[in-house]
Amino acid sequence: MSDPTPVIDDLREESEELDALVARLSPEEWRLATPAPRWTIAHQIAHLTWTDRAALLAVTDEKGFAGLVEQALAAPDRYVDDGADEGARQPPDELLATWREGRAALGEALRDSAPGARFPWYGPPMAAASMATARLMETWAHGLDVADALGVTRPPTGRLRHIARIGVRARDFAHAAHGLTPPAEPFRVELTAPGGDLWTYGPEDARQRVTGPALDFCLLATQRAHRADLALRAEGPDADRWLDIAQAFAGPPGAGRPPRGAGR
Repeated sequence: MSDPTPVIDDLREESEELDALVARLSPEEWRLATPAPRWTIAHQIAHLTWTDRAALLAVTDEKGFAGLVEQALAAPDRYVDDGADEGARQPPDELLATWREGRAALGEALRDSAPGARFPWYGPPMAAASMATARLMETWAHGLDVADALGVTRPPTGRLRHIARIGVRARDFAHAAHGLTPPAEPFRVELTAPGGDLWTYGPEDARQRVTGPALDFCLLATQRAHRADLALRAEGPDADRWLDIAQAFAGPPGAGRPPRGAGR
């Protein structure tokens, strides 16, 4: 049974790092555009706030979470943007306080959850460690959007190992999300961590292989960069196709990011 404590701790650190980026922004800076169409920095933090609340309900109030699922099914094309729009209309200090309170409550709930418990989600049910990993992935990805809007670079950390792992494990889900049959054979994935270590997944003798920087794989799996701009290498046709459709998040495939310089 996986101990969720390390990833919950890393989720807290990831959130605090993003918090430090936005805590001193002026009201005008909160309205800066990010790479996500129509989303400002306020929308990015509002989305994290909304999703943390959904996760907290999933962990503590299954009936309440079911109500959120019904809302999502009633407006599948709008509910994410609607939630971000609503939160982004708050004054920045109120939005920041709400985000802080919600993520702290979620962290406590995950730490207090019963060993082996599984919680409902928009995809398959998740254990505490998986829920924390999903929240870390989103916090990191939306934090990149905030950093892009501010023109700053966030150095990659060892926390990427959680995102890389969920991206690898989501291989079959990514195929299903695109209406494709997942490959029957396992893949070998070898990723170079920010500190130089090698993170490996799958059998060493697998014919289908993906290699490259862990950062690049995480950017691909969260659709924060186009494959053409990343140093990822695929060996085998199935591995090559996977890199075109990889996603580590629940829900339908996103549009992704265009290659750098597209349309120029």
